[in-house]
Amino acid sequence: MTRIKGGLLHAKRRRGILKHTRGFRWGRKSKIKLAKPAKMKAGQYAFNDRKIKKRTNRGIWNIKINAAVREYGLSYSRFIDALKKNNVAIDRKILANLAENHKAIFAKVVESVKK
Repeated sequence: MTRIKGGLLHAKRRRGILKHTRGFRWGRKSKIKLAKPAKMKAGQYAFNDRKIKKRTNRGIWNIKINAAVREYGLSYSRFIDALKKNNVAIDRKILANLAENHKAIFAKVVESVKK
């Protein structure tokens, strides 16, 4: 029986890995031996950083809300507590957007909670 080396599949697999490592530096973009572990590591960083991105954004939203609420004589924690007590269901992302871009609407939200 003749031996089949599987060159087509091997080349296809290499192409797929090298496609993912296209922008990498040095040999990690062109040498399969270096590209494979680099791709694996990049995938791990991407997975972890998706979670870190959520954490970072929430912190930024809190800072924006706190800065905007201080103008009305409230602290961030008292404002969030007042929102919960008044059953205002607006999340932090929307509140931060209102505080930054739509100050009049944010002022109405703060005044309704302050009462």
